[in-house]
Amino acid sequence: MKKNASRVRRWALSGLAVSLFIPILAACSQSKDLDDPANRRTLRIGTMYGSKQDESYFRQQYTDLFEFSHKGIDIEIVPAIDWSQQQFENMDENGRYIQPDTLGKVKEIMTGSNPVDVMIFDMSMLSPLVEENLLKQLDPMMKEDKLDTAAFVPSVIDAIKQAGNNNIYALTPTFMPSALYYNKKLFQDAGVTPPHDGMNWDEVFALAKQMTKGTGKDAVFGFTFSQWGGSGENWYDIMNFAAPLGLKMYDKNAEKMTINTPQWKSLLDTVYGLYKAHVVPHQEDMNVDMPTDGKPMRYNPYQGRLFMNGRVAMTIGEYGMINDIQQMNDNSDKLKISKLDWDVVSIPFHAAVPGVGVSTNLSSLAGINAKAQNEKDAWEFVKFMNSDEWAKLRSRSTYEMPTRVDYIKTREGMSYNVEAFTKMQPAPYPNSSPEEQKLLRERPNLNLIQDVFGQVWNSVFQGQRTVDEALKYMDTKGNDLLQKIKANPTGQIDGVFDDVYGGGGGPMGKAMAVPAG
Repeated sequence: MKKNASRVRRWALSGLAVSLFIPILAACSQSKDLDDPANRRTLRIGTMYGSKQDESYFRQQYTDLFEFSHKGIDIEIVPAIDWSQQQFENMDENGRYIQPDTLGKVKEIMTGSNPVDVMIFDMSMLSPLVEENLLKQLDPMMKEDKLDTAAFVPSVIDAIKQAGNNNIYALTPTFMPSALYYNKKLFQDAGVTPPHDGMNWDEVFALAKQMTKGTGKDAVFGFTFSQWGGSGENWYDIMNFAAPLGLKMYDKNAEKMTINTPQWKSLLDTVYGLYKAHVVPHQEDMNVDMPTDGKPMRYNPYQGRLFMNGRVAMTIGEYGMINDIQQMNDNSDKLKISKLDWDVVSIPFHAAVPGVGVSTNLSSLAGINAKAQNEKDAWEFVKFMNSDEWAKLRSRSTYEMPTRVDYIKTREGMSYNVEAFTKMQPAPYPNSSPEEQKLLRERPNLNLIQDVFGQVWNSVFQGQRTVDEALKYMDTKGNDLLQKIKANPTGQIDGVFDDVYGGGGGPMGKAMAVPAG
């Protein structure tokens, strides 16, 4: 529901933006031969996912302005995975849905008899596509057309180069960075100096302990790993927290577990220590505002989001959270709640890797297919999509931040430390290297390792294991499972979740793995 609501709002905003800016961008095209209606040609643009039903949204987001200002070019959208068909076709013999192999499907539309010219994809695809020589290097074209990397956020360019062997194979007009949001009023009331840019995790957690106080409805918690709860129980939060350290759950050959180590133990002890000290909220704290006298509860769309309701001092949030805060503050009188007095500082870093924050979402990367039939128009599109004019348009969105530095600014009528979002180097995505991605494609059952440990980690919070016991269990269980996965990389494996909760088989006894992607 959260993602769908956000998506609908983005559709509405993008549609309005297009109608406002078409007169400005219609004159952008410089080349007469590219815009000659008598010289009509088709530019085929590939996407990771899509369908005819939602093609209009994609066109609003990416292609309408380009097509309007380039009269001789028709755009054809080609999704690698058509959702409208996959839900009917991708079934096993028992009628269960099988997740398609995303990279395999992307490669199909890039290498077939009629390959796409441009591919739009997310960060998980960049390294594999580069590794398999499916993308054209953009550096020479950028140099020729004087498209200077200095105009873009350095951390974004660095992340792209990191995945491209120090070369640029794709560009993106927007990205979704994160920052440490904090409640200014809570710090002021407590007489505690608020956080600042350039803090490490130990400093932030020490500050969080200072800010933790009270019980029940009066409790204030020092920190959450996300605005949606973020107590550390969710294994996704752990993976995001651990990403800068490069910790792996198993070795490079996926044959031996590497999780029962001092480094993993230290990290997990830290997270669970915050939970035990009640610095982060527990599950029952999320519902403490529910009425107990039988009276109906006043509607609050931010119910359970404790930072939004002034009960968490600091939280990790993406750039798009600004829009939620503004919407809540604009409607605070109707909701009978206090406005949130807030600001942001840069994401904390681990002392062992200073300057590196969490993974950053680059979901709109555009690259040129090495087999493009219409390379000239493909570069024109990628260049346009990352142009100064396009950045001017996209800078009005609070859901994503423009990658062009000149258009990074605070939202009109608001005041906050916008530079905090761009100060840190992004951490690599977990399992994002070409070697790891190749292993996951060949042995999609490897996804079960993370699923199992997610439940084992949850058993720690339920008091059924200590951190040490969880690591030892996962070392033994994981090594056994890795061998079963090696022997059976794609099929059903029985007993995967047996004894995860200390006996009784847990919620699931067998698992049918699905391809990675």
